[in-house]
Amino acid sequence: MSIFRKLEKAAALFGMSPRTGVKAIVNLNWYLSDLREIKKQARLSHFKFPLGTLFPILTERGDQSGATLDHYFQQDLRVARRIFELNPERHVDVGSRIDGFVTHVASFRPVEVFDIRPMDSTIHNVRFQQADLMKMDERFTDYTDSLSCLHAIEHFGLGRYGDPIDFDGFDKGLQNLSKMLKSGGRFHFATPMGPQRIEFNAHRVFSAEFLINYFSSMYRIDRFSYITDKGELIEDVPLDHSGFPENFGCRYGCAIIELIKLR
Repeated sequence: MSIFRKLEKAAALFGMSPRTGVKAIVNLNWYLSDLREIKKQARLSHFKFPLGTLFPILTERGDQSGATLDHYFQQDLRVARRIFELNPERHVDVGSRIDGFVTHVASFRPVEVFDIRPMDSTIHNVRFQQADLMKMDERFTDYTDSLSCLHAIEHFGLGRYGDPIDFDGFDKGLQNLSKMLKSGGRFHFATPMGPQRIEFNAHRVFSAEFLINYFSSMYRIDRFSYITDKGELIEDVPLDHSGFPENFGCRYGCAIIELIKLR
């Protein structure tokens, strides 16, 4: 790892980004030039828009129109599309992104959300309950025919969100999620994929083979898709694919698995 990359990671711990700072400094000259130009045009225009408090945005010039090569963007659209197609009787989500997947689903149907973090806002079609899914509340046994947990299980037990430290937290969480799902129900699951490891306290990364073996006793794997290290979505990979042992070449990719509960 280069010295710059090490410094960048260290600065990120405190909410700073040297890369963003450099880009802002480089673009400052462009901002000042544009400011002079808008003032000049204001004097010549018959529309009256007084120049208010300056609000420099120095880091977005040259950016793409949106971040599409991203785990969350790709998985959220993929799984929300499947929920729409399958139209389950009830859909429950655990820990997925509220401002992504959950609101995608809530745009066309009700969704119940469980998360260890609080949520103060009210969103149409979203029913929220704060809960630690490493502990099972028996009220929710055989609770739903459709369940999702996207890019969340890798955090269970690492303390990042105030949860208790538990090395086996992911296993406790997945066992409890299985209890929530009715026999024959469908589980939509996504998590980081690559050489298996913990990058404390950010997340775990699971190998593809580990995931396939782990789920084989509880579920039938119906569909397997993944997102490459470059952010490209590869959909519906054959389940006998030889790429599983090598994690499809991913160091930090994302597995998206659709599972059907056996019993």
